[in-house]
Amino acid sequence: MAHFAEINLENIVTRVIVVANSELTEMDDVEHEDRGIEFCQKLFGPETRWVQCSYNHNFRKRFPGKGYIYDSEADVFIAPRPYPSWSLNSNYDWEAPVPYPNDGMQYFWDEDSQDWVVHEI
Repeated sequence: MAHFAEINLENIVTRVIVVANSELTEMDDVEHEDRGIEFCQKLFGPETRWVQCSYNHNFRKRFPGKGYIYDSEADVFIAPRPYPSWSLNSNYDWEAPVPYPNDGMQYFWDEDSQDWVVHEI
């Protein structure tokens, strides 16, 4: 099965659907993204915009969900920013302003203090 993300004019993912491989392949058994896009537009309208994505993260960095952003220049999906203080690194991952402690304990990010706090169980 193939997956396609619908993106709006701001390149934000609005939904992800599953498309049968038979809709993307020709006699050569190779998937063709453009055929999948045509199939999606037949179902949802010619004005809709679609990008193929990979459930196994084989291309376009990660599998998107609703609210993800498609960066067409880098050809990757970017997760929503988890906190206002976090920044996007060169690998298109969000980073906290303070590195996660590497002491074997579990932490959660506290935006008010701008620091990691031990997760008490």
